[in-house]
Amino acid sequence: MHVDDIFRAIGRFSVKFRWVVLVAWIVAAAVIPKALPSLASVTQGNNSAFLPASAPSEHATTLAAPLGISLSITPVPVAAAVSTGSFSAADQAWLAALTTDLGKVATVTRARELGESAVPGPNGVAGQAAQIQVLSNVSQNNQGAVTDLVKNLRSTITAARPPAGLQVHLAGALAINVDQQKQSGNTGNEVQGAAFIFILILLFLIFRSVLAPFITVIPALLSVTIAGPIIGELGNHGLKVSSLSQLLLIVLVLGAGTDYGLFLVFRVRENLRNGQVNHDAVVNALTKVGESITFSALTVIAALLSLLAATFQIYSQLGIPLAIGIAVMLLAGLTLLPALLAIFGRAAFWPSKPKAGSSSTGLWGKIASRVLRRPAVALVLGLVVFGALSVAVTAYKSAGFGGTISAPAGTDSAAGTNLLNKYFPATAANPTNLVYKLSTPAWDDASAIAAATKQLQASKLFTGVTGPLTPIGSNGFTAAEYTELHALLGNGTLAPTAPAEPAAATAAKITAAQWAGAYQLYRATQQFVSADGKTIQFEASLKAGDPSTTAALNAVPAIRAESQSVVSTLRATDYGVTGEAPALYDISSISNSDLAHVIPIAIIVIGVLLALVLRSLVAPLYLIASVAISYFAALGFAVLIFIEIGGSGGITFILPFLLFIFLLALGEDYNILVMTRIREEAHHLPLREAVTRAVGVTGTTVTSAGLVLAGTFAVFAVIGGRGSGGSQIVDVGAGLAIGVLMDTFVVRTVLVPCTVVLLGKWNWWPSKLAIDDTGADEVSVTADALGLAAPDEPGSPTDTESRRNS
Repeated sequence: MHVDDIFRAIGRFSVKFRWVVLVAWIVAAAVIPKALPSLASVTQGNNSAFLPASAPSEHATTLAAPLGISLSITPVPVAAAVSTGSFSAADQAWLAALTTDLGKVATVTRARELGESAVPGPNGVAGQAAQIQVLSNVSQNNQGAVTDLVKNLRSTITAARPPAGLQVHLAGALAINVDQQKQSGNTGNEVQGAAFIFILILLFLIFRSVLAPFITVIPALLSVTIAGPIIGELGNHGLKVSSLSQLLLIVLVLGAGTDYGLFLVFRVRENLRNGQVNHDAVVNALTKVGESITFSALTVIAALLSLLAATFQIYSQLGIPLAIGIAVMLLAGLTLLPALLAIFGRAAFWPSKPKAGSSSTGLWGKIASRVLRRPAVALVLGLVVFGALSVAVTAYKSAGFGGTISAPAGTDSAAGTNLLNKYFPATAANPTNLVYKLSTPAWDDASAIAAATKQLQASKLFTGVTGPLTPIGSNGFTAAEYTELHALLGNGTLAPTAPAEPAAATAAKITAAQWAGAYQLYRATQQFVSADGKTIQFEASLKAGDPSTTAALNAVPAIRAESQSVVSTLRATDYGVTGEAPALYDISSISNSDLAHVIPIAIIVIGVLLALVLRSLVAPLYLIASVAISYFAALGFAVLIFIEIGGSGGITFILPFLLFIFLLALGEDYNILVMTRIREEAHHLPLREAVTRAVGVTGTTVTSAGLVLAGTFAVFAVIGGRGSGGSQIVDVGAGLAIGVLMDTFVVRTVLVPCTVVLLGKWNWWPSKLAIDDTGADEVSVTADALGLAAPDEPGSPTDTESRRNS
């Protein structure tokens, strides 16, 4: 059985049972989203959650486990503030009761007060704000459980009825992640809606008909609707899904799905113009382009699944969700779309009428004819231009990929973050944690901690450092005071209000107010010192700026070196640096490493697929090389736009990786369509004429598909870029749009056809394609033996299928 026979059978089935197929897809689109969780409910905005355990920042996190900073225990800061004055005794009692109530919430292992702020409020009075830290063992792999935790904490605060003038809000990465998730769901809906409208408008211009645009895009829209909940269900079973995955799924399935639809719809219209009746036009179109659509989708799926070899999980677990989306789209493209075309027939193209004999090669046929007169000149000129753009890659600078602390405006987490920034040290909102393992308890060698504190505070890398002796800022303890207070109060859980003054304090003539202040300050040290005293941390704010910025990312090596220099002072046995900036640095390093070993895998897999569909070992070589040329030119152009002209400090480090994977996969989609048509035409035309004819009839399809895909990436950049972490979304969306446009209008429609003409018969080696005067195919014995010979054309003597117009 030839490959075409398989797709002819699929086409006949989809046409014969067209109403059954349509109803089945509508039912699936209605039932699956209700039966399974939404994709937005499982997305994660914190990219450090995707780091492998071997990353240095994750080692530091593991080291900090005794402090409640661990992979399994997640801290949730709760910020409270009174509008005037300082906390009254009633306020303190309410906060103590709230802390107890928060500790009873499901998955919460502990809730503790961290003390009051020493920063004066607007009226000049200190103690106007306080912090509570909630520790939870909620699994961050289960986004539904994380959402429930935040919801329950907020419900508990509301149910406790804060006293008049007292506001309480959640802060920190977990609460922000949940609020980001909600916004991500809204952003995803906006991206989907805007992309849908853009595609429809473009298809109206392309087809100049009313129904064809809807028929082309509906399968892609239903595929997004069905694929999202399927991925959401996997997210509840351990699959990590980033907010980037959610947005890219929408863009990729709508864009690539519409492309596959264009492959088939254009071929159906061409068959109608050639005089075929409605249902035969659909069956014969799927017979010819079904293989192209299938192998195009398989190249995308193969490229995405090659990401499983990546170390960084945002890459390795990006592949599965997107591959599922493309697989669902492939199924829709081979069944639902033919069914819709069979149902509507020629009416699909109304008011234009695809009359028999009206087929022409159009603009692209004329361009191809002129370009192919001197293919060597066109090829060299294209290579020179793309080579010049590629030189700009040398100016590439990596930027961060934030998303951890950017609380959406107007949310509860944004209000909590504002309170932390206003009343607590800069280290409180988004600290970089310097963690040390000591050989002796902190209170037994407090002088070493005092020396280390001075050393870190003197560093030019930090604008503020808090720690065991300075828990709420510059006003703290001396080493002797800390040791004495530990002797008096120990290291257990301390009550929210100070106990009676001990005899030692009374003898030293310490007032009750001074004792209460010292007591609250000592309570605040518990977040910096473990129960056994052998693990401590310092929280630092960075001079380079917010930890999510590129400057902070680039400062991480120096920060780690500075932290290491304190090891000897503390006589520590181990150390580590954790927080957003170190995590981003590790992500960037791992990303560059992944680029080196994932790309060869993707090239090999896609090369094999190209060899199978093109029956050639030569063509895949220059087709993949064309992707490399396109990749470097597109990346170079992005560097010119964003860095040289736009003045950006860098481009998000995820762009080079995604740009190559998507150009490799999607670029080969167009290669497959063009090359399979060239081979089809070469069966009965001289090669130069076959290439001209093939480019003429596929040029509109390829450029239309490229415009659709580039447009959806542009929508992704504009709409997705408005949300949290928007700068990297803009980089990714705009970079991919630029790459697709360059690839579509230059590489696939000019450089590749020129290469085919120059190589001649070697394009098909080791199979041999000869042409006789009658146009019959002569394929080598080698190809026949492999079962790769092209089947007979529809309408040939061997194609005896009955023709019906019903």
